[in-house]
Amino acid sequence: MNKIDKKLLDILVCPVSKDPLEQIGDELVCQTSKLAYPIKDGIPVMLPEEARNLSDEL
Repeated sequence: MNKIDKKLLDILVCPVSKDPLEQIGDELVCQTSKLAYPIKDGIPVMLPEEARNLSDEL
């Protein structure tokens, strides 16, 4: 698992909803927009088109 530094996580927000993110495994998850952004090689990929839609899992 790629652990994101707490200071970085504190300033990152979802580019869609502008709400905070939480790290779950190798993804940064926004509960508001229901998107999960991947972390690749320790770098968050904060592009909406790269995000996994969590509402598809309901």
